Amino acid sequence: MSNSFSRREIISLIVALPLGIVAVSALPSAADDDDSSGTKAQFKYQATPGPDGKACGACSLFQAPNACSVVKGKIVATGYCTSYAAK
Repeated sequence: MSNSFSRREIISLIVALPLGIVAVSALPSAADDDDSSGTKAQFKYQATPGPDGKACGACSLFQAPNACSVVKGKIVATGYCTSYAAK
């Protein structure tokens, strides 16, 4: 067995290197696996107030103007979900 590389093999490796870098960078990272927030369906989000008038605007998880630290997506202040936590 020979341990030397031909010029063609070296050029092929050099050409393939950027493609490998692009492929690896497209893989999901650990940050993509963050389970700290979920879908609106998971938390039974609704755009109307919940029991006893509970609403996202009065929740400690609500991030004005239209976000939540638990539920992904656009959230309205008048909405409600099962993760409601009073301020």
